[in-house]
Amino acid sequence: MGTTDAVTFWDGVHANRPAATDPRPNTRLTEVVGGLTPGEALDLGCGAGGDALWLARRGWQVTAVDVSSVAVERLTGLAAAHGVDDLITARRHDLEASFPAGSFDLVCAHYLHTPLGLDRARVLRAAAHGLRPGGRLLVVDHGSTAPWSWNQDPGVRYPSPREVAADLALAPDMWTVERADAPRRTATGPDGRSAEVTDHVLIVRRTA
Repeated sequence: MGTTDAVTFWDGVHANRPAATDPRPNTRLTEVVGGLTPGEALDLGCGAGGDALWLARRGWQVTAVDVSSVAVERLTGLAAAHGVDDLITARRHDLEASFPAGSFDLVCAHYLHTPLGLDRARVLRAAAHGLRPGGRLLVVDHGSTAPWSWNQDPGVRYPSPREVAADLALAPDMWTVERADAPRRTATGPDGRSAEVTDHVLIVRRTA
């Protein structure tokens, strides 16, 4: 499917959800990034904007991108409402077609899954190349199917973090895998239901 299909799909997903006034950040983001020195961050697939707001409140300069103009417009409004519009730049960007310019200390890709065409390995490889030396790529994927997930296919297979890292084919003398595991947690979905879920967490650090 092309860009128009992706825009239509994700605009519909976000338009059908009530606009959040203070969206929550992802658990793994707060766990991993809380102790890092703020710098420049890129949020791939920013969605409701909880991660971008959390980062900005801690002093990060955030570029937040999403294929959905609804998500981007909502985040722009939220950034102004929360007084961090000087720290968040929200842009509509189709990662299937191109990658945001710049160099970053942190690139986050939380649950960058889609039923539409997306060469994830190419996107994440570009993210790794967009890191400054010492910068980190944080990839958090689903490791299990939550009751509220849009993908309820019982045959779906979730690649392990090590498999995701291998697909990136990054030179070991320039990047190192700092973390690759599958922690579990209790999560609450948009409808208020709770369930135990598995996250696949990968952290790649650029060393040179």
